[in-house]
Amino acid sequence: MSKLHIRNSTELIEVENVYCIGKNYTEHIKELDRLGHDSDIPVEPVIFLKPNTCVQSIPQSVIIPEYKGHKISKNLQNEVELVVVIGKDGVRIPVEETLSYVYGYAVGIDFTLRDIQSEMKAKGLPWTLSKGFLTAAPVSEIVKKEDVSNPQVLKLCLKINNEIKQQASTSEMIFRVDYIIHYISSIFGIRRGDLIFTGTPAGVTKLNSGDRVYAEIEKIGELNIIVN
Repeated sequence: MSKLHIRNSTELIEVENVYCIGKNYTEHIKELDRLGHDSDIPVEPVIFLKPNTCVQSIPQSVIIPEYKGHKISKNLQNEVELVVVIGKDGVRIPVEETLSYVYGYAVGIDFTLRDIQSEMKAKGLPWTLSKGFLTAAPVSEIVKKEDVSNPQVLKLCLKINNEIKQQASTSEMIFRVDYIIHYISSIFGIRRGDLIFTGTPAGVTKLNSGDRVYAEIEKIGELNIIVN
């Protein structure tokens, strides 16, 4: 099981469930529309899961898997996201109480095999393969919530080879962190060690072997990843 490091602490957090929120930034939804994906604004959070085996606690590279001697995808894309780390178990948590269940925050990248996702969606099939492969979810060290006064005013940035590709603020989320936790806890319940990837802004880009991906969220941290 993956374990995440905590800033200024020897404690580790074992990763349990990995919840991901799709379509949580309007400009990204418009971007997906141009790629031929559904462009409806969601009424409630769109949730999908990643296996915790894809979480990298000391991330260095992202690798498209090979099967039978061939890489399974030709279109790896980046999605920088604020990650919420849950600190205690809860069920049906009222919105006004949800932040008390947060342990801390981290920088995450939801790497996506876009061609596989598009193909599976077109066939009406699950697209876990495109999101859950090994190395698909690098996560930075955790910053405790006491060091982040407001998770809804943080600037996100992702660069590829020093060129800015994604730049936004968590204030642009359609569904805020507190509501996301309320919703997930009402449907699934939450557990200590659960991660919530809260969605990505516009700027997803096809990556090539050798690309250097740098992701940063102010007050939280950074990630440096090489595409292999």
